[in-house]
Order: sequence, then C-alpha cells, then structure tokens
Amino acid sequence: MKFSDVTPNLIVTDIDRSLAFYRDVLGFSVVTSVPEAAPFVFVWVQRDDVNVFLNTVGSVQEMLPDLAARSVGGTNTMFLNIEAATTAEGIDALFDLVKSMTRVVMAPKDQFYGMREFGIEDPDGYVIFAAQRI
Repeated sequence: MKFSDVTPNLIVTDIDRSLAFYRDVLGFSVVTSVPEAAPFVFVWVQRDDVNVFLNTVGSVQEMLPDLAARSVGGTNTMFLNIEAATTAEGIDALFDLVKSMTRVVMAPKDQFYGMREFGIEDPDGYVIFAAQRI
C-alpha cells in the first residue's frame, strides 16, 4: 500500500469569498464545482500539484452533522511547499504578491530547520504557511 496524496478538505462559511481568496490571492484555478454554476456547495481548486477542496457548512451538515457543528478554521493549518531557483523568485516573491491582500500571521522568516517561511490566514481562519528550502 502507498499513500499518494493528501488534499485539504476545508469547510467554509462563505464559499464565494473562499473561492475568491484561493483563486485571486493565491492563483488557484477551479477544477470542478458542484453544481456547475453558482451557488456552489463544493469547489475543487488547484495550482500546479496542489489541490484544495472547499465545502459549505450546509453541504456536510446532513451526512456529518458533528463535523458541521465544529468551529470553522481555528487551529487548522496547511503547509505549502514552494519551489523556485531562489528565495527571491519564490517565497519572497509570493509574500510580496499576497501580503496586502490577506492577514499576515508570520512575516518571512528563516527557520533553524532550513526553510524560509511566512504565514497568512484565509477568510475562515485557516492558516497557510508557505515555505521554501534555503
């Protein structure tokens, strides 16, 4: 047996707002949605090899009421690995692009474990750490 991928499956309070964040701030594209036209209950977005699923609270309420009752966002985080020739072309360029469009929870920082990272928050409080090996 081999695990081949993991995809964040986020429950969001306003799917249009979340879609705008992942599309317009982070550069993701829509792969598919349910239904095909708004109002959406599910949207799959992708950028390069990274996928994120967005679900409305209502879309999980019937099948998973305990999950739908939990607070959205909170302490959930994602770690997004960046690849580029240099940190100036990669992690620093991404930070410069997004810093005015979202809440920064951690400014770019060289970590002791060999990564340069920053953290931002999506509209529902999910924290996204972007990192590049230095």
